[in-house]
Amino acid sequence: MSLICRVGHICSLLPIKPIKANHKKWCLRKQEEINTKMEKKWWSHVFVLCILCPHLLFHSQASELEFSRQPPRPLVISPHLGSDEEPQQVHVSLVGKDHMRVSWVTNKTAPSTVEYGRVSGRYEATAKGQHTAYQFFFYKSGQIHHAVIGPLEANTVYYYRCGGSGPEFSFKTPPSTLPLEFVVVGDLGQTEWTKSTLEHVDGMDYDVFLLPGDLSYADGQQPLWDSFGRLVQPYASSRPWMVTEGNHEVESLLSIIPEPFKAYNARWLMPYEQSGSTFERPSPAMSLFREPSFGHGRLRIMNESHALWTWHRNNDSNSVIADQLSLESLTTSKACKQKISISNVKDEF
Repeated sequence: MSLICRVGHICSLLPIKPIKANHKKWCLRKQEEINTKMEKKWWSHVFVLCILCPHLLFHSQASELEFSRQPPRPLVISPHLGSDEEPQQVHVSLVGKDHMRVSWVTNKTAPSTVEYGRVSGRYEATAKGQHTAYQFFFYKSGQIHHAVIGPLEANTVYYYRCGGSGPEFSFKTPPSTLPLEFVVVGDLGQTEWTKSTLEHVDGMDYDVFLLPGDLSYADGQQPLWDSFGRLVQPYASSRPWMVTEGNHEVESLLSIIPEPFKAYNARWLMPYEQSGSTFERPSPAMSLFREPSFGHGRLRIMNESHALWTWHRNNDSNSVIADQLSLESLTTSKACKQKISISNVKDEF
C-alpha cells in the first residue's frame, strides 16, 4: 500500500503545465517506467524479507539460548588388571572384502594366534599372525600382535579368543548390501567426555566406527597409548574401527626421534595396501596433517539438484579455497528415477 502511495507522490512532483501530445506521451511513458521499477522493488523487498525474517527469528532465539561450553573433564587412566600374558587393548579392523584384522597387546611373549567361530566357546578356525614392539626413549612397548582372520560371512556375529587363552570377545561383520551405517568421531582422546561419547555410541546400531585422526592424545607419553587401548577395548573389539593418523600421532622430535607415527604404525595397522591408497614417494609439497585447521566451509546451493561445497584456509585474512566438491542430489537425478529391467541387467553381465 505504501509503495502505491509513493508512486503517486512521485507523479505529483511532475511540472503542471499545458501538456502537448508528444509531451503527454513522454509523461505516460515515464510513469510506466516508474511503476515498473517500483513493482520490481516490491518483489525484491518481499524476497529480502523472506530471507531475513527466518534469520532474524533464529538470531533472536539464538541470543536467548546461547551455547555454553562445558569445562574440560579430567583424564581417564585405564590400568591393566590382568596377567602379563592376558590379551589387552583388543581391537578389530576391516581387511579387504571378507577379512578382519585382530590386534592386541601382551606384556610378555605369547602366541600370535586367534581362534574364532560362530558359536560361543566353539572355535571352527585358527589364524596365525605376527607380533612387533617398539621403543620410545626409555619406554618399551609390550608385544603388539596382529592376525588376519577370514573369509567371514557378512552380517554375522563371530566369537574369538586371542593367544590361545584369556577372555572371549565377539564382533559383528558389516552387511554385504546397503544400507550401511557408519559412526564418525574425531579427536577422541581419553577423558571423561571420551567415555561418555563412547557410551552414547554403544547404544546405537552401527556397522563401522570411523576415527579420522587424533586418537589417544598421547603426544609422546607412550603409557597413554596403552591406557587408550584399554579404554576403547569394549567398543573396538566388537565393531571394526577404521582410523587415520592426525597431528597428535606424529610424535617426532627432529634428530632425536626422526621416525614419525612410530606408536601409531605399530599399534593400529590399516589396510592401505589392500585399498590401493599407498603413497610413499615422492613426498607431497604440502602435508595436511600439519595444518591447524581447514578454516571454514561454504555450501552454495546452485539449484534444486546441484550444490558446491568449498573448504577455505584460515592461514591468512583472504578467502583462499583449499579444495572444493560438487554435489548432486540423487533424488532429482533422471538416471535414478529410471526403472531398470532385471533381465536387461543380467544380459549386460
